[in-house]
Amino acid sequence: MSVQSVERALDVLEALAEHGGEAGLSEIAARTGLPYGTIHRLLRTLLARGYVRQESDRRYALGGGLVRLGGIAESMVGVWAQPYLAKMVELSDETANLAVLEGDFVVYVAQVPSPRRLRMFAEVGRRVLPHSTAVGKVLLAGRPEAEAVAVFERTGMPRRTPNTITELDAMRAELETVRRQGYALDLGEEELGVHCLAVPVRDGGRVVAAMSVSGPAERIDALDRDELAEGMRKIASQFGDELGPIAD
Repeated sequence: MSVQSVERALDVLEALAEHGGEAGLSEIAARTGLPYGTIHRLLRTLLARGYVRQESDRRYALGGGLVRLGGIAESMVGVWAQPYLAKMVELSDETANLAVLEGDFVVYVAQVPSPRRLRMFAEVGRRVLPHSTAVGKVLLAGRPEAEAVAVFERTGMPRRTPNTITELDAMRAELETVRRQGYALDLGEEELGVHCLAVPVRDGGRVVAAMSVSGPAERIDALDRDELAEGMRKIASQFGDELGPIAD
């Protein structure tokens, strides 16, 4: 049985998140369908607890109180992901990673290494720009196009290797390909000689994380790409089911 006030407070926080972390009262009302008076009461409580802050222009933004919760939740998600990443290692014999989007950066939050002597490592906690990584492409392909474009414009899409996509139109086409085929590739775009395939993790309809396998280019290229992607999507779907809300 749900508690209405809790559900409504979460609706307000999710409305702020979906507007990039900041929104006006009318935008919150449009997203939640709640009356202005109810939103005001909820915001007063969230402001007092530090989960929301009010800007000088009277717009509301997600507050610092969420950072502590987010850090703990992120570490827990990394723990929960371990058995699913292990399945991806079994599937590919390569290193498997879990990554999330934090602001304009991709952050690696969990990893299970390949059993091979020559293997790839993406240090847990490492932050990278999304345009040059398969996980970043998957995460931004799951966002509205305008939001993805805004990220690329803010970061400037710097060239990491000769293979990095640095033109906005080319990246928009790349994200459309990711949406259509259900996986993303990094073909030496972040680091020469390293290839990666990533798939989305969905909590309901939302893409909340990305799971990938990475390894030396010749070994990744020798795998059946479509077969690997299909197996990875099944594992990612199982993980997403664990993250999703429990039905009444």
